[in-house]
Amino acid sequence: MSLIMLIVMNLAVMGSLYLALFILSTFFGIHIDSQSMGGLFMMAAFFGFGGSFLSLFLSKWMAVRGMGVHIIEQPRDEFERWLIATVEKQSRAAGIGMPEVGIFDAAPNAFATGWDKNNALVAVSSGLVQMMSRDEIEGVLAHEISHIKNGDMVTMTLMQGVLNTFVIFISRILASMLAKDRNGSTNQMMYFGISFALEMVFSLFATAILMWYSRHREFKADEGAVTLSGANGIYYALAKLGKVPKEQLALNDDYRAFGIVGFLGSFFASHPPIEARLRHIKEFAKA
Repeated sequence: MSLIMLIVMNLAVMGSLYLALFILSTFFGIHIDSQSMGGLFMMAAFFGFGGSFLSLFLSKWMAVRGMGVHIIEQPRDEFERWLIATVEKQSRAAGIGMPEVGIFDAAPNAFATGWDKNNALVAVSSGLVQMMSRDEIEGVLAHEISHIKNGDMVTMTLMQGVLNTFVIFISRILASMLAKDRNGSTNQMMYFGISFALEMVFSLFATAILMWYSRHREFKADEGAVTLSGANGIYYALAKLGKVPKEQLALNDDYRAFGIVGFLGSFFASHPPIEARLRHIKEFAKA
């Protein structure tokens, strides 16, 4: 169901962008000439940033429906009261607005999302709640609150927008060169085929760059967790998560970068190895 929701949302985002172009052209007389270099770059930026920011603005709504997150509006038991109180305390210490708090049914993990520091969502899984002590859960919450405080969601969106823009722009430029026939005219079918193939290839490089930054900011969020709740909670939480099979820790693509742990390896890993994070926490706590 979450995969279907993700596909539907991606189609809705693209449809919204094309609708926006139609409205600009029809009602405001604003035309983007994609045949010129400047026009092509504007078009690439419109789709590159437009898709990223629409996804960011819809991120909480998508998380609630795609991940089945239950938002705690009225705590149902003592644990939920503790959870709300802990997030409220950490948010106040971090200098951000109180985020919404939710629980979703999945293996041990947690994530934060939202378009603004004062309008975010922090969610923990039922598996994480069952697996960890309250000190460890507090460390995980502090990690996610630090993501919000650091503005990681917006920064990742801006980076994604820039990368998307250059992927589209460079792919179309190269495709226009390669799709020329003997008369110098552009074969449209060949142009779209080549540009699509190039976008797929360049997207891999763009993803590697984005995930490099994602790994960097995980260390910063761990440092924030130490500052907000001490070293022990986040350290032992990560140590426990390091013993869980990686495939069980996976979140949907849209939330994986903001989970407490990731699972892909090499250049496409959204998170550093847990062993490296544990070493970093020890060093930061001693400093």
